[in-house]
Order: sequence, then structure tokens, then C-alpha cells
Amino acid sequence: MIYDIADLRVLIKNRCAYTDRFCEKYLSADQSSPWDIVAEVSREAFHEEKAASPGYSDGYIENICLYREICLQMPKFDRFLMHAAVLDFEGEGYAFLGKSGTGKSTHTNLWLENLEGSRIINGDKPVIHWNGTEFIAYGTPWMGKEGRGCKDKTPLKGLCFLEQAKVNELTRLSSGEVVNRIFTQLLLPTDEEGAEKTLFLADQLVTSVPAWLMKCDISTEAAKTSFEGMTGKKFEEKIIKKG
Repeated sequence: MIYDIADLRVLIKNRCAYTDRFCEKYLSADQSSPWDIVAEVSREAFHEEKAASPGYSDGYIENICLYREICLQMPKFDRFLMHAAVLDFEGEGYAFLGKSGTGKSTHTNLWLENLEGSRIINGDKPVIHWNGTEFIAYGTPWMGKEGRGCKDKTPLKGLCFLEQAKVNELTRLSSGEVVNRIFTQLLLPTDEEGAEKTLFLADQLVTSVPAWLMKCDISTEAAKTSFEGMTGKKFEEKIIKKG
């Protein structure tokens, strides 16, 4: 079946029904026109992933492999996979990055709970596209274990690297500081052409999109600090009146 993912037509040749259900919201209404990407999992790749992820169903394993195969082809279309949680606020996107356990879900939830006009585009594995003018973050069916996201896109206006701390502090990062942090969050192809294109796109990202380091706790004050620092808007003016 053909799916519309990141403004590309993706033909997925899956064996297990798991992916049919998983990607159903992205199923293309046009099943006859040519596709951009075709993804199929080899038996070798399947068994390698199954050995590395014991206890999971065959459908789940195949689904993981399919997304990896799709994303490894994305650089040909000026796109790449970035491990991040992307929020949209009033038509502008902000990506929150960090190691597992640093609080991406917690921090983005604070935005969602307190800021009217905020919504999650993808909670874990968005596709990022350089269109020659700006970077666009896309929702995909692959949204992380919490399943947070939507079939939409947003222009990326900021990167926010999260670190746990007792005091909330937002610091603007230089391009060199971003480079040291960003590559662990990208899927880098193993083939030379794909790797070179991804590195080129990453360099464009670093030089085009402002980035910050957010040291934070899990309070609403943390969301206020990151929101005001990155958007230049007043947090109090956008807060939802509860009750």
C-alpha cells in the first residue's frame, strides 16, 4: 500500500498486518500514481532486529525495520529522521531533544497543558525537511511509545536541548555547541551518499535554526522559561484559564 509520509509517496511492502493498522491514518487516497520511496524488510534485517529486541511481536519488529528503511532513503529527498519531540505553537515549531529520561515528554506536556494554541506534531521520531528556504518538521505514524502526534507539519523555529536540573535556565547555544549535541539525535545512513547528504542537511540545520540549552525541573516555571526565551512572547498571556 502507498502512504503519504512527509509529503512523499511511500510504498510499504509489509508482510504483517501490524503496519496496516499502524499507518492507516496515512494511507494515500491515490494508490495508482508513482511512489517516491519503496520500503521492504529483508529477512536478514528482520532476524537481526528480532535478535536485538526479544519479546516483541513479528509485526512490531517488521514495523521498526520498515521505518528505518524509509528514513535511510529520506536524504535523497532533503529529509532526515531526528529523535525529538516537536511542538507547534500558533504555526511555529519547536523541537525538544535530549537523551532518554531527560524529560522531553514531561516538558512538552507542560506546554500542552498550559499554552493555548500548542499541539504536538510528533513525540519522538519526526521527519525534518529542508525545502531550500526553511526546515519543516513532519508528523509520522512513528511517534514513540506514548503515541503522541498528528498528520501535520510545522516550520521549525527552534531547537531546545533538555537537561535535568534544580534551577530553570535557558542558554543560547553557538553553532559549534549545537554540532556537539545534534548528531546523536540523527539517523545517519551507512552509505556514503546518504551520510554526506545527511551531514549537509545537519549543517544547514545548525546554521539556520536557533538552538538553546534548557536546564530544567518539572515545574510550570520550566515551561515558562523555555517558552518566553525561545518565542519572545509572554507566557502569562497565553496560559489557559482552567476551571
